[in-house]
Amino acid sequence: MTNKHHTIYIVDDEVAICELLENEFQLHGYTTRSFQTGKEAQQAIDSLIPDVCIIDLGLPDMNGLTIVRDLMDTCETGVIILSGRNSLPDKVLGLELGADDYVSKPFQPRELVARANSIVRRMGRYSENAQSAQQNTPKQAHFDGWSFDVPTLSLHNTDGRTEKLSAAEAELLLSFLHSPQQILSRDQLMKQQMDAFDRCVDVRMSRIRKKIERDPKDPALIKTVYGVGYMFASSVEWDSH
Repeated sequence: MTNKHHTIYIVDDEVAICELLENEFQLHGYTTRSFQTGKEAQQAIDSLIPDVCIIDLGLPDMNGLTIVRDLMDTCETGVIILSGRNSLPDKVLGLELGADDYVSKPFQPRELVARANSIVRRMGRYSENAQSAQQNTPKQAHFDGWSFDVPTLSLHNTDGRTEKLSAAEAELLLSFLHSPQQILSRDQLMKQQMDAFDRCVDVRMSRIRKKIERDPKDPALIKTVYGVGYMFASSVEWDSH
C-alpha cells in the first residue's frame, strides 16, 4: 500500500519527537505537519483534516484530550494518543473519547507507522486501484433498524438518528456483523485490535452499545455470553450500494 496521498498531523510540544516522527512517516510516503501547541493544531485542522492525528496529552496550552474530543465530535479522522502518561485510567479515558489507539512513551517510530497504516486501512482510504479491486465488496449492513455504511463508518437508524464510529470501533462492529448469531471469544476480538492492553475491547464495546442499543445497560443486540465471549443477536443483511 502506498501512503503518498495520506496526511499525518503530529501534535507534541517536544520538537525532537516531532522531527523524529516526521522523518519516519515521510520515509513511508506520508505528508506530515507538526505542531507544538493545541491551538496551532486546531487551526490547521480547521483548514485541512488529516487522515491521522498523533496527539500528546501534555500540551503546554491545553489537555490533548480536548483535541481528541473535538475531533471525534466534528470530523472523520484517525487518532493515536501518544503520551508519557502510562496509567490505565488515562488509556481508558482516551479510548472512551473515541481515540483509535494509545501509545506510551518511550516508543518505536516504526510501530507508530504500523499503527497509522492500520487506521488508514480501517477507514477504507485506499488508492484508486484498491478501490477498483474492491468495488464489488458489500458496503452496507442492515440490522434491527440500523444501516451501517462501511466507507463512511457511519450508522443510520430508520428514526433519523446518525452515529459516527471511530475506525477501531467500526472494525469491532464489523467482526459481529460478519458473524451474526455466533459467539466470538474475547481473545478473537482482541487479536483484531492493535492495542497493548486488554481493556480496549471492553471500552469500545461500551461505546458501540451506547450508540446502537435501546438500553445499553441491558444490551439486546451485542449480548455477553459469560465466561465465553459475545454474540451479535440480530440477523444482518448486506448489500453493495
